Amino acid sequence: MKFRDYQKSIISKGIDVVGEYGFVYLAMEVRTGKTLTSMGIAQGMGAKSVLFITKKKAISSIVSDYNLLNPSFEIEIINYESLHKIKPKLYDLVILDEAHGIGAFPKPSKRAKDVKFIIQKNEPMVILLSGTPTPESYSQMYHQVYAIPGNPFRQHKNFYRFCDTHVNVTQRIINGLSIRDYSKGKESIMDAMQPFFLSYSQKEAGFKVQTNEKVMHVKMSPFTYNLANKLKNDLVVQGKEEVILADTPVKLMMKLHQIYSGTVKFESGSSQILDLSKAQFIYKSFKNKKIGIFYKFKQELLALKKVFQDSITTELDDFVSGGKSIALQIISGREGISLRQADCLVYYNIDFSATSYWQSRDRMTTKNRLKNDVYWIFSKGGIEDQIYKAVIGKKDYTLKHFKKDLLSI
Repeated sequence: MKFRDYQKSIISKGIDVVGEYGFVYLAMEVRTGKTLTSMGIAQGMGAKSVLFITKKKAISSIVSDYNLLNPSFEIEIINYESLHKIKPKLYDLVILDEAHGIGAFPKPSKRAKDVKFIIQKNEPMVILLSGTPTPESYSQMYHQVYAIPGNPFRQHKNFYRFCDTHVNVTQRIINGLSIRDYSKGKESIMDAMQPFFLSYSQKEAGFKVQTNEKVMHVKMSPFTYNLANKLKNDLVVQGKEEVILADTPVKLMMKLHQIYSGTVKFESGSSQILDLSKAQFIYKSFKNKKIGIFYKFKQELLALKKVFQDSITTELDDFVSGGKSIALQIISGREGISLRQADCLVYYNIDFSATSYWQSRDRMTTKNRLKNDVYWIFSKGGIEDQIYKAVIGKKDYTLKHFKKDLLSI
């Protein structure tokens, strides 16, 4: 294979940055070739043994990229949740895919701690990859790089001391309690990271894709609407064996989000499909197409399987090589995978996160593709339209939005 000209340029610059600082952050937008570019840097650095850490769903596509490039280094590809399985081995370079996923704060996540342990044991060169390095707050940068010896925040003992310089710490009232809010990171964070950043956009790469979105509404069963109305009025629905409880605004928001799409999780922890209207609508509307379906709740996948039967899969390899459509949970499928074989994307439901909206809808994009068709399947009179209005404006749908919208749904 041959690298594109911009990839060659980034590889050359990346080799220089890693050589000087020990790490580089490739902030390249989706479908611009982050994976192959990072492997090109590893090759150029003379790496012998590379550890590539990614999401489970992305492993097969990374294996394909490695085989396509056929570099001289050995590689181990593993998902973040399986890092504890790694046997002691010396890696001279570690690649952290979707690095923003280790940026939780104020305390480091288990994922961040596991990465730190590997870096301390191996002292490798590091390449971080993300199309959205700080999707919600600049404060997310600290734990992405805190384990790397040459990071620009190494003089700060921990996140809290980092905040003394780089975060405007405020107070928030949650359930009557005053909580310190560390999300207002300053521009100084990104200024400090500038020497390590190599950014590249789809526009710079020559992408000309036009994304066409269409919202389609489904009339759910009378039972669904009756159940939703009863829960809004009484905040509890008592069945023969199970209870639906919405005794807080957050629980009411979640339960209605489930019910309007045809499923529910009971107070006992068990879940149930209530209404197959959405799954049946998707099957009838797109039965002659190879589609990528995004769902939010686990029972929605069961509803899809019940209607689609053997014509749907959850495995990327089966989708790529066969004629089946694929169903992916929004959070796990929004990053690191390509659905370029799909005729269109169909959303069974919508996530509250603006990040999920922008990342997942780009899964079909390639440099040569001119049009993406994206369909949102919403229940008539449900909560999804209100969530959609928030996320397309690059805002998460929050409890504040829900309380305002509750009067109209």
